[in-house]
Amino acid sequence: MHPLIVLSLLLICVPLAYLAWSFLSVDRKGLSSARILLSRGIHRADVEKKANNGLVEKIGYRLTPAGYVNKLDRLLSLAGRPASMPLGRLLAAKPALGLVGGILGLFIISGGPTPILKLVGLFVFFLGYFIPDLMLYSKGQERQKAMQLELANTLDQMLISVEAGLGFEGAMARAGENGKGPLSEELVRTLQDMQVGRSRREAYLALAERTNLPELRSFVQAVVQADTYGIAISRVLRVQAKVMRVKRRQRAEEKAMKLPVNILFPLLFFIFPVLFIAVLGPAVINTIETFANQ
Repeated sequence: MHPLIVLSLLLICVPLAYLAWSFLSVDRKGLSSARILLSRGIHRADVEKKANNGLVEKIGYRLTPAGYVNKLDRLLSLAGRPASMPLGRLLAAKPALGLVGGILGLFIISGGPTPILKLVGLFVFFLGYFIPDLMLYSKGQERQKAMQLELANTLDQMLISVEAGLGFEGAMARAGENGKGPLSEELVRTLQDMQVGRSRREAYLALAERTNLPELRSFVQAVVQADTYGIAISRVLRVQAKVMRVKRRQRAEEKAMKLPVNILFPLLFFIFPVLFIAVLGPAVINTIETFANQ
């Protein structure tokens, strides 16, 4: 059978099988129960329903398995939930981009039935579908690195505020108001969670769940234990700030030790060849001219 026919059959059968699997794997009973609970006088449920009333977004929810939706929601949480890309719009954009990638892939494959072009076409198709995931992952990594850099200074500010007489929540509010990065935004959101009725423990654990930084998780666990057993929060902040400064210095030393290894590749493949051409080029040309005249 011709390879192009086999590829066409795969492009038809695989999406149909995926659609059938996603349609049959939906927990309709659990979904209906959740909708009934959310519709009991909660304004957020009405807002969520209005946000998901688009036809394309409904198709995106229908085509995406529940586990994959949770994974995308986790990526959005790590990326700070940008207002320009809510979950419904993301789920609507993925099939559309996948369709565009599939059309481009078929166009590339039609240019020549070579194996390389077929691989390029498949790569374009998968790239179109998964490019929102890559963008969210990259934005989330940048955001987590920024929070990691801000953590030590933020803890120092909170320690100064607590030793000056403020409570822990007041120190968090002061650090959130004075800061401008993602960590200050997370602190403000934690305080907002407590203001709407969430307990301290739940708000602190939610802060840890919205990040993937081990340092911030250890700090949240220390604060939760201090709040549970009545330990002085100033002592916890002093110890945690010292630990964060040590870890920041260790990360800087680790990056400095990795620098010679990272610079080895561009040095061998980009700098040395140009240097050899500039130094040995005239000598090689003179040698060739000398032997040519003899």
